[in-house]
Amino acid sequence: MRLLSLSFLALLLMGVTVFAQKSSSSTSAPNGNAAAPSASAIPPPPTITAETTPTELAHAALAALGGDKFKNLKNIWIVGSVDLYAPNSTLPQPGKFSIVTAGAKFRMDVDASPAFKFKQIFDGQQSYSSIPNVQMPPADKFGLPVLIKYDQPGYTVSALPNEKKLRGFRITDAEGNTTDFYIDPATARIMKYVSPYNGYTFGTENSKFKEIDGVLIPFNFSQRMEMPIGAFFADFKVKEAKLNQPLGDDVFLIQ
Repeated sequence: MRLLSLSFLALLLMGVTVFAQKSSSSTSAPNGNAAAPSASAIPPPPTITAETTPTELAHAALAALGGDKFKNLKNIWIVGSVDLYAPNSTLPQPGKFSIVTAGAKFRMDVDASPAFKFKQIFDGQQSYSSIPNVQMPPADKFGLPVLIKYDQPGYTVSALPNEKKLRGFRITDAEGNTTDFYIDPATARIMKYVSPYNGYTFGTENSKFKEIDGVLIPFNFSQRMEMPIGAFFADFKVKEAKLNQPLGDDVFLIQ
């Protein structure tokens, strides 16, 4: 049962999509000082009304993330703390995490020793998980990486019902993969996105942001995975974020 729980926690963590993909603090991490929040370089979002179309919502959401600066990021590295919750449990398993994303490459390390330790790497062609027989969701087909492609051929944007005060829209690719986005109409910031994969439903909710070099970074966010036996949760708090840093050659190395 413990191995099963750890495997599902690994799946939950693999559902986290932070902009491009993920990585570690135990290998050569990005060099340089942490980027400090700068004066706002992100223009105010366009006015969102009841008549705003789903495509216009997608455009506004991308603009709120930083627009071209977000799309042209070379890499993002974030580190912080995470609390993991098994189904029907109110007791967290605390740990630390590190995520590096660079285009189609990513690496994530989670250390919740002694109960749980996890490493996941995708080098752009091959994937690796430290837990055997755990299949990784294709990170470029769900979540925020999909938003970048909303206006490209093969992608469609459709309407969703509002969720409370949030405006919703869905992006679908040519293979039928979907991500549902929900944004704050006052700021166009993405507060929630949900993706089904392999019989599970992955959801991310953002609660706190910081702007760094003209890019909006979620600093507090939670991940939820719905499954028949219940829901797994992970609450993340980012302590440090760096953008466009030199990366060590071993960051995405699968050994």
